[in-house]
Amino acid sequence: MRDHDNQTNEGLNQIFEIINAKGDTGELDKIVKKSNNDPNQDKGDTKT
Repeated sequence: MRDHDNQTNEGLNQIFEIINAKGDTGELDKIVKKSNNDPNQDKGDTKT
C-alpha cells in the first residue's frame, strides 16, 4: 500500500510541475524525460 501511495504522490507532483511549467518547453521536456527514466514507474499498466 505504501508503494501505491508513493506512486500517487509522485504522479500528483508531476501534474503540479506540468501546471507550473506554463508552456516552458524546456521544463516540460525535462519532466517528460524524468518520467521516462523513472525505474519506479509502473510500465505494466499501459494500454495498447
